Amino acid sequence: MSELRLRLHDSMTQKLTPLVPRQPGEVHIYCCGPTTYDVAHVGHGRAALAPDVLVRHLRSRGLQVTYVRNVTDVDDKILARASEKGEPPLALSARMAALYQEDMAALGCLRPDVEPRVSEHIPEIIALIERLCDVGAAYVIELPNGARDVYYAVRSFAGYGKLSKRNIEELCAGARVEVVEQKRDPLDFALWKGVVDEGAWGWDSPWGKGRPGWHIECSAMACRYLGAGFDVHAGGMDLIFPHHENEIAQSEAACPADVPFASIWIHNGFVNVDKEKMAKSLGNFVTLRDVYERNDPEALRYFLLSVHYRGPIAFDTTKRENGRVVFPGVVEAERRVDYLYGTLERLEALGAGAEGVDLPGTLPRGLAAVATLAAEARERVEASLDEDLNTPVALSVLADIAKAANELVDLVQRRRKDQAVQQLAPSLARRLLLAFRGTLEALGLLQTPPGAYHARTQARRLGLLGLAPEAVDARVAERAAARQAKDFARSDRLRGELDALGIEIADTPTGSTWRVTVS
Repeated sequence: MSELRLRLHDSMTQKLTPLVPRQPGEVHIYCCGPTTYDVAHVGHGRAALAPDVLVRHLRSRGLQVTYVRNVTDVDDKILARASEKGEPPLALSARMAALYQEDMAALGCLRPDVEPRVSEHIPEIIALIERLCDVGAAYVIELPNGARDVYYAVRSFAGYGKLSKRNIEELCAGARVEVVEQKRDPLDFALWKGVVDEGAWGWDSPWGKGRPGWHIECSAMACRYLGAGFDVHAGGMDLIFPHHENEIAQSEAACPADVPFASIWIHNGFVNVDKEKMAKSLGNFVTLRDVYERNDPEALRYFLLSVHYRGPIAFDTTKRENGRVVFPGVVEAERRVDYLYGTLERLEALGAGAEGVDLPGTLPRGLAAVATLAAEARERVEASLDEDLNTPVALSVLADIAKAANELVDLVQRRRKDQAVQQLAPSLARRLLLAFRGTLEALGLLQTPPGAYHARTQARRLGLLGLAPEAVDARVAERAAARQAKDFARSDRLRGELDALGIEIADTPTGSTWRVTVS
């Protein structure tokens, strides 16, 4: 296990903070997951990506990581949507959770080690609420309809506001504070919501039938799987207040004061559409499935990694003349991913059979630079990720490797009579390939065999054009026949027609090949 030099921007201290695991060699991470009443949008994908890169980076350093990401399957939004669809709430939530997991897997995100659901942890939630009542941090109120709610007493926690840097008196005047006549203080928030209607959605508890409030679930499930305190808590910056602030208040009130709920808090920035946060409440969201219909999921991952996780990222959409929606940033990212897969194939071909071959101590100037890059690339990537998961810098290292790899392959093809180049290049390619793969693994990119990637992207692009591969094959064959007959005017016309469709022709000594370019 290499020395851990990772520093993360801690939202609590607002400084770069070294990650010092509470248990040597182990890192415990909790991430707030989805409320599963609908399919996931691009913002949800970005929220899952930062902890995914963190987990990959830590594991590459030899640390044992326990990664917990919850599923909120008990929520008023789920109840409302289930009522609209005439579906049991937990059935709707389970269906949406399965779609979420599929979408995150397509994005290349690792499955969490534990993915707890609220509905399966009601006993832990009730026990935590009872503990808060026992220590005077929560209280029960009787509602006019006979139900009983439990509320957290915000002023009982002296550190309230320390994460969001909000003053408690200023919060009292905030319009977002829910007003319930029976509450002791406008700031107090619900831990348990009682219900009295026959057949209402809920569970039995010491306060009668009801269901948990939103914030208590994460405190209970984090404690259940990671203990009273853990290393890193992740989530979107929109959760800092009130959700994460309330998690801290609940958790630290129920546990000894010298045990902080989380050592480091990391929060990803917004995905913006027309300078506004992408959100279902604003109706400006683009689902992951919308993107996957038009572009490869790896392209979206590359696009999201191209901006530091803490900063905002603009997700632009444009509409073509044919009415087709295009995501320009993702289109450009897919071109880059195409290039990287092509580079990987060229490197694999050149480096085949060169494993274990030593290089001489002295190399020609051009080849020496390649060897140095191959030796230092992985360390450069690790250093960039050690500085608050700086994926844009890591991608720049990846670009350097790809450039050097293609230049090496081109050099071999140009200098076929240069014995030194021909003898040394395969071993250099092998070293570049190892650096390339190590970088890709840390970023979660190009984890699919090149052939499978090409097959799926070509099928998608043809589908968007409304073309069958047989139809393109026929046009390419027609062009080949025109070339054979020396009818170059017709050949050029056919090529121009294919170009206009986004189909690129490559003529080789053994025949013509084609591929659909990204558009």
